[in-house]
Amino acid sequence: MNRPEFAESLAALLDSPQDEAARDFVYHYAPIILFDEREPFLPLAGGYTVFTEDGPSASFRRDVALRGADAAIEYAIWWDWDIEHLYELEHVWVYVKDDEVMRVEASWHGKMHDMLSGPHEPVRGTHPVVYSQPGKHAFAAMPDWYDEFKAWAPRQSQTNRLAGAGGVLAPAMFGGKISECPLYNTLVRTYMQRMCFDASWSFTNEFSFNREQMVPWKTLFEWIPSRVNLWTSIMEQEIAPSEYRYLRIGHRGARAYAPDNTLTSFKKAIELDADFSELDVHLTADGKIAVIHDDMLRTNDGQFLKVHEHTLEELQRVDLGGGERVPELKEVFALARQSFMGLLIEIKDGRVIPQLAGLFTESWMKRLVMVSSFRPDWVAEFGAAVPGVSTAVLFESANINAVALAKAAGAQYVDPCWEGLRDDPADLLTEEWMKAVREANLGIICWSEQRPKVIEHLRQIGVDALCSDQPDLL
Repeated sequence: MNRPEFAESLAALLDSPQDEAARDFVYHYAPIILFDEREPFLPLAGGYTVFTEDGPSASFRRDVALRGADAAIEYAIWWDWDIEHLYELEHVWVYVKDDEVMRVEASWHGKMHDMLSGPHEPVRGTHPVVYSQPGKHAFAAMPDWYDEFKAWAPRQSQTNRLAGAGGVLAPAMFGGKISECPLYNTLVRTYMQRMCFDASWSFTNEFSFNREQMVPWKTLFEWIPSRVNLWTSIMEQEIAPSEYRYLRIGHRGARAYAPDNTLTSFKKAIELDADFSELDVHLTADGKIAVIHDDMLRTNDGQFLKVHEHTLEELQRVDLGGGERVPELKEVFALARQSFMGLLIEIKDGRVIPQLAGLFTESWMKRLVMVSSFRPDWVAEFGAAVPGVSTAVLFESANINAVALAKAAGAQYVDPCWEGLRDDPADLLTEEWMKAVREANLGIICWSEQRPKVIEHLRQIGVDALCSDQPDLL
């Protein structure tokens, strides 16, 4: 987006007053960064902190220890964009003794690594040389550090499939000054899907900082929230609802093509390019979380088994069709993690909540898993147990106050289940209804829809997510 507001915002940062001698010192050791030849995002600024004694970093979870160096320079490097989200900050630490670089460290997905190990060009003059992961920008000493990412299938590519999946990042250190809501996440996804790319893994795009891009960390820190909020404000103005890249959710996987809530159904949804799969969970007699829609399972000889009265092993003896069995949620999590498929989990039995909450141990879950229920109290209970995971409250009545219901449950999304109310239930999503939901900073997930005409209507009015038994329709 080529708007004068962005240039004015950056100028306000780079023209801020500072100690020019300090700027000269940090510029003298500023890192050279080698980017993928297709990389769409380059740094805008480097927020520096100079350590002349050991001390905690103000921008990274670590303590900086000189270990014989005269000084350590921390470069907090700012981009507006990571390919997955709006907000990007990575770090390089340069340790100096007698005007020579004696040690270099850099950030890597929340951790840090030594950059001077291995057969490569570690320092060019006084400038460390590092490689930036395409789109994600984690720093490496050598390109082969990225072999694991390079081997991923296209669906798993963070520069392509997951573009915009993280929405707006709002780290706690900014104290709520960065505005975030489901609509902003949809806008980020929409914009980033336009910017997605397949990495070449050829690091021929060399970037060196200008002296003017060096600013004190405190100045950068104070500027960042306004920069992020400027982006969301302008995207809201420039991206029309009909252009929103809504989440494509396979209903119980792809139940039109495979037995629902089975691994085959979820794999089919992945094959049909769904972003998420919706699924239902109950608790078994032996305390396992079973992925199954109803609280009873009909056996192949016509009997009915109550899920909560039988073990998972007993339930799995029932052939659901084609040899499919009731999966345990852990199996679905493993598939989701491997394929980067999102999950929309509907709680059908509130007793699963403690164990379900305990499964959220990996960072990917908070951006690729949502939880919903027709029971607002269960939504509230889960939300309190796992802050940061998006939740949705489901309801069938067109006469309910959706905003009040979601607020009471602490949900971020409303999920009207109106598919059976009329031929085009999207008519119920009136301009007034949509306005009220958006003004409450809530997102909109819609029901399972198979009618192309209704799907097109929902796309035009700008919902955040839509389900279908046939994900290919989306």
